[in-house]
Amino acid sequence: MSATKNWKTPKNWPENAMRWAHFSMTHDDPGQYDPQQWLDFFERAHVDAASLNGGGLTAFYPTKIPHHRINDKMGNGDPFGEMVEGCRKLGLFVTARVEHHVTHPEVAVAHPEWIARDAQGEMIGHWEKPDLFITCAYGPYNFGFMTEVQCEIMREYGVDGSNHNRWGGSAMCYCESCRASFADFCGGELPTDIIEPDLPTYRVVDSHSPQWRRYVEWRAAKIFELWDTWDAAVRAINPNACIMPGMGAESQHVAQGGLIERAYSLFNDHQGRSGAQAVYLTGKRGKEVRSFLGGKPGGLTFNVGYSSVPNHWKDATKSEAELRIWALDGVANGLRLKFNKFSGRLDDRRWMPMIERLYTDLWRMEPYLRNQKSLARVAMLYSQQTMRYYRSQGGGDASMGMYHALLEARIPFEMVHEDLLQGEAIDRYKVLILPNIACLSDEQCANLKSFVERGGSIVATHETSLYDEAGEKRDNFGLSDVFGVHPSGPLEGPMINSYLRLQHETGHPLLNGFEDTDRIINGSFRVPVEADISFPDSPLTLIPSYPYTPIEEVYPRADHTGICELFARETASGGRVVYVPADIDRTFWSVMAPDHGELLKNLVLWAANEEQPVAVTGQGVMDVTVWQQPTSLTVHLVNLTNPMLMKAYFREFYPVGEQQVRLRLPDGAQVKRVQLLAIQQEVGYHEADGWLHVRVPSVVDHEVVAVDLETA
Repeated sequence: MSATKNWKTPKNWPENAMRWAHFSMTHDDPGQYDPQQWLDFFERAHVDAASLNGGGLTAFYPTKIPHHRINDKMGNGDPFGEMVEGCRKLGLFVTARVEHHVTHPEVAVAHPEWIARDAQGEMIGHWEKPDLFITCAYGPYNFGFMTEVQCEIMREYGVDGSNHNRWGGSAMCYCESCRASFADFCGGELPTDIIEPDLPTYRVVDSHSPQWRRYVEWRAAKIFELWDTWDAAVRAINPNACIMPGMGAESQHVAQGGLIERAYSLFNDHQGRSGAQAVYLTGKRGKEVRSFLGGKPGGLTFNVGYSSVPNHWKDATKSEAELRIWALDGVANGLRLKFNKFSGRLDDRRWMPMIERLYTDLWRMEPYLRNQKSLARVAMLYSQQTMRYYRSQGGGDASMGMYHALLEARIPFEMVHEDLLQGEAIDRYKVLILPNIACLSDEQCANLKSFVERGGSIVATHETSLYDEAGEKRDNFGLSDVFGVHPSGPLEGPMINSYLRLQHETGHPLLNGFEDTDRIINGSFRVPVEADISFPDSPLTLIPSYPYTPIEEVYPRADHTGICELFARETASGGRVVYVPADIDRTFWSVMAPDHGELLKNLVLWAANEEQPVAVTGQGVMDVTVWQQPTSLTVHLVNLTNPMLMKAYFREFYPVGEQQVRLRLPDGAQVKRVQLLAIQQEVGYHEADGWLHVRVPSVVDHEVVAVDLETA
């Protein structure tokens, strides 16, 4: 294995890996698949990094570690080493996938302390294969045995790192190790009566329980302790290596703000969609991942097969339209791709030319995908605290509603993590959006107030800041001074047949587009508030609920209440603040009323009080992102126009026609040329007053407007 032995892992190597392959070898693969067929495919598809199944549950190499069961199909061979050697000859980076959430019965007998236990102390069997056992994520199995497995692979094969799935645990564990560790952490017992087990997850009955909050804190600390243990172990052998845990269910367990100090690269394990899920979730997750990575490369692990819950047909091939749009929206939002294929046998080979076409397109575009920064001036707050602890009757999908509204409005935007509300992380933006971000700490509120004092703008809705970081309700908004209002009564709703009166006499630009109506529908819940400062020109007032049946009774009892439902003001520092007491963003996601989408767009654009860095006009639903590279600018146009936009799966693409792109150029920039990368054409353009104007004839799935700039 000369290529393997001579390989030297470069420093910061994840920066260089752009197109990944994840080959998940299965138990029956040795002797049943053709390694060279895979290596030839990697070369044709311009793969530059590979994740290969190494060990843990089953060793695909001749391990010397006790209780590390060797695959009984491989004989005297070394299928893992064979693939590593082949990848090295192609110049690929290689990581070893290790499986550690499950183990064999004989291991459970030899080391019962390695196995996860239920609240009654019984070993927990695997939900899909009951003759296997779930391992404890936070005890000696992971900290000892799995550390040894990764070190052996690193010593023998010199891989560039190891990657993991389900590393944050697959069951609520009550083993002696977890009980003792939790007691040392907080002096208490692991929560039992507020947990309903439901493998491979569990349901929390009372997320406000102090016992549960302590468990969340303990679990997060153990996860980071495990990360640090593994990373230190592999780097002691190979200083430039790293661990690369995937972020699947772990995204709910990990305090993601702490990852900026640890992660060299982070892949979102979002292998596909099912049911009523929007196709742009990969783009959303891209924004979330990058919000706490600090400029390090983020990625998307996606499957060529179906990931429909509960079936998971991983050995099938999804449509090319679905595969491409799922991947490309992630790319447009700054992610690198890692396709995942279970099993080396190729019974269904239709996915191979799909990946080859996709990866070849991205290989051609590579110089324009090495982004330095997003040029968006709008950002939405990403709050794990609110997702974890907020359980108000008026809660729900406010962030999804706001996300969809911004996407439809073609406003380029990013996300900011709640743990990183200082300095450049937020000062690069003009507007921060808080879509019912209910749970904020005093420190986070202070950081947001400081942002406004420095000239930033805020758009907030509903119960934003009415709860602290642990979900405990405050007497007042934590951002009351910013909003200029305070709560005056309990939450109202659901409000049946309630409306918002448009006060056109105010002439407020927030009402643009509503000239032919005096009312639009209200949200479903509202916080009654009173103003602490003067708001003389309120553009929206409340029309309270009134009967929707019988027909004779369908008329408002109070049409002109004067009760303000939108509080907008300019600040002394040059920013703007908008607060809406109703859950219009959540209601938009539920009802998809165009009026709410238009109003949310108006709120953001008014708060920005500046032209957006790019404007794209034309028909269709388009995800628009704008990026800067060392010597270029790019505008990504992802065509989401499809009847299956909000429900899986795309069958085909519906091309949209001409799109006019208007892009702000950096001061003093000289344009060298403009290309459309998808159709591989150089196109004409014109400049006027610091703006570049480009015509895009049409977009099938994804087009990239690449603007090369003259360098000094």
